Amino acid sequence: MFLFEGKVKQIVGSTLQDLKDGGSSLVTNFESDRSAAEYANLYKEDGLIGGHVIMLGADALSKSSAIRALHAYPGGLQVGGGINLDNALSYIEEGASHVIITSYVFNNGQMDLPRLKELVRVVGKQRLVLDLSCRKKEGNYVIVTDRWQKFTDVCLDQKVLDFLAIYADEFLVHGVDVEGKKLGIDEELVSLLGRHSPIPVTYAGGVTVMADLERIKVAGMGRVDVTVGSALDIFGGNMAYKDVVTWHVQQEVLAV
Repeated sequence: MFLFEGKVKQIVGSTLQDLKDGGSSLVTNFESDRSAAEYANLYKEDGLIGGHVIMLGADALSKSSAIRALHAYPGGLQVGGGINLDNALSYIEEGASHVIITSYVFNNGQMDLPRLKELVRVVGKQRLVLDLSCRKKEGNYVIVTDRWQKFTDVCLDQKVLDFLAIYADEFLVHGVDVEGKKLGIDEELVSLLGRHSPIPVTYAGGVTVMADLERIKVAGMGRVDVTVGSALDIFGGNMAYKDVVTWHVQQEVLAV
């Protein structure tokens, strides 16, 4: 779930701009009357582990909302958005299973390895999720930062995934070009992740119907997890949350 000014929202990823201007450019699919903590309790009841709480702004309301969600489901949620060396450990102490890192490590368009190593030293590899969200540029998937607006000089490929896996427990990859648009998944990106990620990886972006979950399973060769947002009925969409939970449970049974 995305948080902005303390509210749970679903957004069109490619419209994220610098939110200091009040977020006028942000295209919102849905704004919930339910708190982040209520969603956390729902995930807890259904035994869903690893949900994402992403703070879109550095505002105090969103931070407070995120912490209440972490308290509601200790060890069950990952938190991201403005995470850095100074605050990462505090979110773990508040109950996050992992912290999600992007812009702090990909600084000014380049990978900042000393920062990444220092984060691993402070938080631990087992608590770190690297957000490698990307957009297509000149035929390559290029990692983007700063609310997905700034292209880095790092392309997502086998070499980069192998290298970064040394420093992270998981990867999170939003297909930013399809994020929040409910136009279908980026199968090419899912396939790349399934072939080359040496550690657990979660794909997000474009899931619209139940069949998309099967497409991700096939394209990712059963090695890519998925997160669903705007399409879910609990976020104003048409996919039944309970149907997705049932599908997830069935996959776990099949994997045994």
